[in-house]
Amino acid sequence: MKAETSIPEHDEFTLEEKIKYGILGVIVLGGSFFIGRSIIRKARANSEEKKTYEEGNAATYAKQIKMAFENDMWWGWGTDEEALRKTLIAIPSKEEFRKVINSYQKLYARSLMADMKSDLTTSEYNEMLAIIATKPERGTAPIQIQSSSLQFQAWAKRLRSAFNVSTWGFLPYGTDEDAIKTVFLEMPTQNAFNETAKAYYQLYGDDLMSDLKSELDIWEWASMMGILEKKPQA
Repeated sequence: MKAETSIPEHDEFTLEEKIKYGILGVIVLGGSFFIGRSIIRKARANSEEKKTYEEGNAATYAKQIKMAFENDMWWGWGTDEEALRKTLIAIPSKEEFRKVINSYQKLYARSLMADMKSDLTTSEYNEMLAIIATKPERGTAPIQIQSSSLQFQAWAKRLRSAFNVSTWGFLPYGTDEDAIKTVFLEMPTQNAFNETAKAYYQLYGDDLMSDLKSELDIWEWASMMGILEKKPQA
């Protein structure tokens, strides 16, 4: 009786081959994941971009903020704080601002607050937060300035931030005259300024008029006082 001839089985993968194929599989799967995520992000960004042609919605505000970060000023660097300030002032409520944050994430796959913190000095960042803090929780209508203790405190904080907006090493220097002028223009009455001065003293223990005089040149001081003098007393 003839001995049965065994059929040799296929050779199994060696340990080295298993490792190589395993790594290859991880790379393929990982690459597919990142490619897929990139496609989804791009599609979402394109969809959100179409909304930026409409005036006054979250996507438009988000794009305006991004443009302020990138700025097209002639010296070609830094952030256009004035454009950023105007955009934040125009956003009607905290709820709408949260929508702007979400839209910014969709458009640029970045955190709005992180970019703001990175692009601004501490004083500028605090000023922008003070602008947001005075907004109503909800609403889409243009904001009407309300004379309230919260508003007076916000103006006081913004003025304080405007006094020290830049740093050289660890030393603060410089004054943001545009930020001061914006606050003065927002104040509806001379009494609003007086109440802001009281809030300033309560917050910082300093006299607002004295700080303004020390921070502004004489012609800048005259210009700011001229803005106030044209307002009604109450």
